[in-house]
Amino acid sequence: MVLQHGPQGPAARLTEWLEARGIDYELHRAWDGPPPSDAGAFGFLASLGSAQSVNAREPQWIAAEVELLRDALRADVPVLGLCWGGQALSVALGGQVAPAAMPEIGWLTVPSPDEAIPEGPWLHYHYEAFSVPAGATELARSPAGPAAFRAGRNLGLQFHPEATETMGEIWAHNDPNLSVAEVQTMAREGARYGPSARAQAFTLFDAWYAAL
Repeated sequence: MVLQHGPQGPAARLTEWLEARGIDYELHRAWDGPPPSDAGAFGFLASLGSAQSVNAREPQWIAAEVELLRDALRADVPVLGLCWGGQALSVALGGQVAPAAMPEIGWLTVPSPDEAIPEGPWLHYHYEAFSVPAGATELARSPAGPAAFRAGRNLGLQFHPEATETMGEIWAHNDPNLSVAEVQTMAREGARYGPSARAQAFTLFDAWYAAL
C-alpha cells in the first residue's frame, strides 16, 4: 500500500521501482477518504511526503494515518517512510517531530556508513524534522540532523528518493517562502542531480526490500 497525501506528491520513482520489480501495489489518496483500516492486509506500507505537519489536528487523515502505521508496527508489517512519511513513522514509534534547526530545501548529500543508503545528492524539502525513536538506529545525517533511521524492518527517511527533479521545481515554484533565486537554484540542482538520483533510489529501495 502506497499512501499519497497530495496531488503534487506522487509516488513517482517509487512507482517506477515497484513496476520494474513486478511488485503489486495499491495507491491510497488521503484526500479521497480515510486510510485502510487493516494494515495486516498488506505486505508493506509506504508513506510519502506532505506539505502538512504530522503534529497538526487537521486534516483528519493525519492522525488516522499515524494510527495506521502503529497498527502496521503491531502487526509486524514493514513501513517505508519518505520525508513526511518518515516523520509519521517516527511518531508512531514514540519519536517526535519539531521545527528543523534549519529548513532543508535542495539537493543534499547524506553521509552514511550503511551501504543500503546511497549518500545522494537527494532532494530534501522539509521545514520540520524527526527524532530517531528509542531503539532505532540512525543511518544517515544531514546538516539539520538525522536523515535516516532503521527500526527492525522499518525505514524512515527525511529526504525524497521517490521525487523527480520536476517535482522539486514545482514544490519550489509554489513555495511562498522561497525567493526567485532559490527557485532558480532548485531548477539548476535538479537538472544536475535528478537523473542520477533515479539509480540511487532504485539501489535504496532494492536494499530495503531485500532485507524484508
